[in-house]
Amino acid sequence: MKIKPLPPMNSLIVFEAAARHLSFTLAANELNVTQGAISRQIRQLEEYLGKELFVRANRNICLSATGLQYYQTIYSSLLEVAQATAEIKKWQGENQVTVATTNAMAALWLLPKVASFEQLEGIDLRILTTDNIADLHRMDCDLALFYCRVKPENMHTTTLFPEEVFPVCSPGYLEQFKGEMTLENIFGKTLLYLDESQRDWMTWAEWIKSVNYPILTPKNRVNINNYPLLLQAAANGQGVALAWGSLVDEYLKSGQLVRPVDTVLRTKANFCMLEPCDRGVIPSSVKQFRHWLLEQLPGQVGQKGLSEV
Repeated sequence: MKIKPLPPMNSLIVFEAAARHLSFTLAANELNVTQGAISRQIRQLEEYLGKELFVRANRNICLSATGLQYYQTIYSSLLEVAQATAEIKKWQGENQVTVATTNAMAALWLLPKVASFEQLEGIDLRILTTDNIADLHRMDCDLALFYCRVKPENMHTTTLFPEEVFPVCSPGYLEQFKGEMTLENIFGKTLLYLDESQRDWMTWAEWIKSVNYPILTPKNRVNINNYPLLLQAAANGQGVALAWGSLVDEYLKSGQLVRPVDTVLRTKANFCMLEPCDRGVIPSSVKQFRHWLLEQLPGQVGQKGLSEV
């Protein structure tokens, strides 16, 4: 039976890149095409679907409600295709590096930096994603990047950056409270929650208690099971989300997200690079990637061990 309806396939790759970056310019740079080509592909996809996928305003874009829902499906589907392709190709050899990480670290921290690593000729990078660190035992990877509250067994651990948690929202969302910037107003309307299945991540209740804020019950609550999508919902002006430092740098720099309060919670947990203890001889490609990865840490050098976790 023929699979239908299927949209123009090239436009899906363009849409995924544009939605991940929330920028046609950055998507064009990643795909090595012009910004005009990105715009045409997105317009073609929107015409095919009969729905707008992006809201365009003042040279900025954000995903529409339809676009946000569609991106979640397309992102997951393309990941499955990439993983199945990689399994067929085997991905074995001296010049290949396999990295396991979460969807959040892949989309928000690693992928924006990968372009500079790709300038190292002859090294192929394979990225596997899972939001459950318990899956590591069955994943064949050279390195893993994960948020760690405790040190995983049988892994060498290098701290990348500490956990710093603070609220974020869009400038437009915050504008409605101009003149009445109280905690009750900011946090009492709509909070965006990461689905409770992601129990390694801090919850709103834990954060509010840890920073000694009064107990706040929002009028509306939105649950999302994917952290990159949760941040995009916040950028769309749909509510206030908890953000993790280093994962939201690009959003803050671009002004898509702002911090409604200055309060920051610093914990003893860390985002870490994990390496199997029993991996034997380390290929030169893995050593190169590891060296490059540590160079991406602003003003700090990763240290072996998890003395603070």
